Amino acid sequence: MNPPVTWAQRNNLVYLTICLEDCKDPVVKIDNEKLYFKGNGGTEKKDYEVTLTFFDKIKADESKFIVRDRGTEFVLYKEEEKWWTRLLNENKKFHWLKVDFNKWKDEDDSGDENGFNDNSYEDMMRQFGGGGMGGAPDFGNFNIDGMAGMPGEDEKDEEDEDETLPELE
Repeated sequence: MNPPVTWAQRNNLVYLTICLEDCKDPVVKIDNEKLYFKGNGGTEKKDYEVTLTFFDKIKADESKFIVRDRGTEFVLYKEEEKWWTRLLNENKKFHWLKVDFNKWKDEDDSGDENGFNDNSYEDMMRQFGGGGMGGAPDFGNFNIDGMAGMPGEDEKDEEDEDETLPELE
């Protein structure tokens, strides 16, 4: 059986997650053209296996992975800095392969809205991984209760009350 896989990309790398919970000792082999994964996990403790032949070549020696309770996360560095049209070499849809929209960034997106450096997987893992949200943004003294007194809010409420609905026939 193929495990569920999610992916996202940047110009220089691919984020890949094999979503197999409680997989303690997976077998992982990465070369410049493909990734092999085999492990036992999930709620039913079944065996899962997948070979992903990539759209283009990666730098296997620079690529990294980490096994977590909820899945195995990979950062695969592309050999050439360019956007791929798909993850796999085969132009086919697979029900077990999905886009990770939490990490996805389009080719024309600019800036660093997510707060992590594209070139440093370790920084991202420190920011979002174990130890809480150490890199969480500071929202200052933001008070949602204070929003009720925003300028113009009282007038809008009064206008709504003055409007009456026509009688139904």
